[in-house]
Amino acid sequence: MPKVFVTRSIPEQGLDILRTVAEVKVWEGELPPPRHVLIQEVQDCDALIPLLTDRIDGELLDRAPGLKVVANYAVGYDNIDVASATARGVLVTNTPGVLTETTADLAFALILAAGRRVVEADKFTRAGKWKTWGPTLLLGQDVYGATLGLVGLGRIGTAVARRACGFNMKILYYSRRRQEGLEKELGVEYVSFAELLRRSDFISIHVPLSQETHHLFDSAAFAQMKPTAVLVNTARGPIVDETALYEALKSGRIAAAGLDVMDPEPPCPDNPLLTLDNVILLPHIGSASVATRTRMATMAAENGVAALRGELPPNLVNKEVWAIRRR
Repeated sequence: MPKVFVTRSIPEQGLDILRTVAEVKVWEGELPPPRHVLIQEVQDCDALIPLLTDRIDGELLDRAPGLKVVANYAVGYDNIDVASATARGVLVTNTPGVLTETTADLAFALILAAGRRVVEADKFTRAGKWKTWGPTLLLGQDVYGATLGLVGLGRIGTAVARRACGFNMKILYYSRRRQEGLEKELGVEYVSFAELLRRSDFISIHVPLSQETHHLFDSAAFAQMKPTAVLVNTARGPIVDETALYEALKSGRIAAAGLDVMDPEPPCPDNPLLTLDNVILLPHIGSASVATRTRMATMAAENGVAALRGELPPNLVNKEVWAIRRR
């Protein structure tokens, strides 16, 4: 019977699917399996179900000669060296589309919460500092009718734009490719990155992490933003230079930020962002709804089962490997 190693406990529905065709072993720890444990476990595996926290590279793949598929429990797969997997004939899959609406909900929640200082106000109240209603107490930024800048207009960025329409926001976007259909449908405006920085009251990041987007938001970018601007990041932590962000928030160069992702994750205890009230820091919960995390589990399992059966996985990343197999 094929063997599958799952690097963390995932919703039971996904494990049940895997158990129909394979012997399944799950790492039960709250933290990811240590590197040496992961390498040891994959040595006789036919399928691996990792998370974004697990680095899957050539060194590990060389220790798993029987591995047929790496079925990532995530939409992104920057934790996997896809080229190394392809060179070794290992299929790589992901769970695309499943978390679009859930992550868009959280991005908009951060727009509202950071703009209106919701978390700061909650802390203020719990600390017993609320003495009376005050005309200037915890003033934030209006969301309704404000200008929203979307950096990236893929699935999640588009979903955020649809939500923003309900708040009568002026929507700008910057992307590698223009989306003229969405421009007509949603009334969004394509602008340069510099113009988006200058004009936006809120900026929400929805691009993948790459060499081009690493530290896209640096001190030069913050210098171009409005002092009342709010930055939201639900994409990947390294897209934002956290040192530059701290300086911008501390100095009042921008008003606030809402981050669901950081660099590294979790943040180091001495990360200065932890000392600021005008930043909301969440533990990467963009997809954290019961329905979405369950669907991610079943999709990853279905990808793995298809590969073990010699069938085309529904969400194959490196299609060239399948093409070679079918020759």
